[in-house]
Amino acid sequence: MAFPVVRGRRLRSSEAMRNLVRETTVSVHDLIYPVFVCEGSGIKQEIPSMPGVFRFSLDRLHEEIEEVTELGLQAVLLFGIPGHKDELGSEAYGSHSIVQEATRRIKKLRPDLLVVADTCLCEYTSHGHCGVVHVDEKSGRADVVNDASLELLVKTAVSQAEAGADIIAPSNMMDGFVHAIRSGLDAAGFENIPIMSYAVKYSSAFYGPFRDAADSAPQFGDRKTYQMDPANFREALREAESDVREGADMLMVKPGFAYLDVLKALRENFDLPVAVYNVSGEYSMIKAAAANGWIDEKAVVMELMIAFKRAGADMILTYFAKDVARWLKES
Repeated sequence: MAFPVVRGRRLRSSEAMRNLVRETTVSVHDLIYPVFVCEGSGIKQEIPSMPGVFRFSLDRLHEEIEEVTELGLQAVLLFGIPGHKDELGSEAYGSHSIVQEATRRIKKLRPDLLVVADTCLCEYTSHGHCGVVHVDEKSGRADVVNDASLELLVKTAVSQAEAGADIIAPSNMMDGFVHAIRSGLDAAGFENIPIMSYAVKYSSAFYGPFRDAADSAPQFGDRKTYQMDPANFREALREAESDVREGADMLMVKPGFAYLDVLKALRENFDLPVAVYNVSGEYSMIKAAAANGWIDEKAVVMELMIAFKRAGADMILTYFAKDVARWLKES
């Protein structure tokens, strides 16, 4: 039996026709823009490995926030670079620490802008790890201690919520972190603050520029004992399922480029909103190639945004958010 030829070109004949039948779209409301805030004054410092991305001191933070809101973006993800670091990352959970103060300023300036607070210790610890480090006296081996770390992460989340954060986004990958933070938030009266869990966070080579931006590179070893092995797919589903049971309100996959299969699997297996983090290394590679004239930056970035949405992302955390917002306005 002969089958008729599929005439796909009939639906591609003009821009209007292509717009009519388009299956996947990207909106400015899909985007969350990461913002770096540092101690000091008068600072707007471009990050060398991330062209177009800056560190802002509190007194200049309003410049970034005004631009973000004028472009129609509705959410920012806050990272803090403290002036002081110690072994316990105490600046992460101080009531007047950098992210807490930045949150207060943003909510005063733009109350409707959603503030997503990254909840981790790596930017605040002198050793650069995401939790409390214990060194065995006999062997000299250093390990990140899970439960002691959870106690400090709960303090951090509660402090961020008290400062006005709308969403708590724990990125630490300690076992049981969602349950601990949910319990801590509820006990402190923040039952209505949602948790965007970095449920599937791989130990990736794509994080290098971020560690420059946030001054958060580990001073010894690596994070492979608590971040996921890039080779593992089924483990991602187990991690996400655990976070769902513990009370996560949203799930995240990080990074994005190399893990679209994982993103798609989360979308198909869980009925929560799913986010993807288009991380610093992905951003920097595209910026570098575009600067050399090797690619069309806008075309490549928009294709990537579509890929994230097509794979199932409801939200995209991306350093391209302002660029995408401008391009969407132009179209």
